Amino acid sequence: MKQHILFVCLGNICRSPAAEAMLRLLVERNNLQHRVEIDSAGTYGGHAGDRSDPRMRSAAAARGIEMTHRARQVREEDFSRFDRIIAMDDNNYEALFRLAPDRAAQQKIFRFREYLRHNPDWSYIPDPYYEGHEGFELVLDLLEDGCQTIVEELMAE
Repeated sequence: MKQHILFVCLGNICRSPAAEAMLRLLVERNNLQHRVEIDSAGTYGGHAGDRSDPRMRSAAAARGIEMTHRARQVREEDFSRFDRIIAMDDNNYEALFRLAPDRAAQQKIFRFREYLRHNPDWSYIPDPYYEGHEGFELVLDLLEDGCQTIVEELMAE
């Protein structure tokens, strides 16, 4: 059965599109494209239609990760379309919980930290928007950790 995964951050220009691109790359490396559909969105719609932050695109490209996503805001239909809706931090988690149309939809919402195996001390994925280059690198390290866990789960199914 195909899994449908949506990553969510605030503006959908740094963390969630990087998670989408990271998971997409890991899925392709493991030949699991037929097992998963991946997308990302933001709880805030002010960046809708914009490309990802150029600093994140640059940091990701240095790791061989291509980010082509255009920002979009979470929509009500996402709660029926996706099996897992993964929030980057508690603020996004709480916003998604409020947006969810019913309890069944709320049960699809997870925190990205639940997938961190090698970085268990992180309780959220920090927003690198106001940080320097190191902030983007840290986020990519955390995303790789969590996305690898998701790939392992897909392989085990």
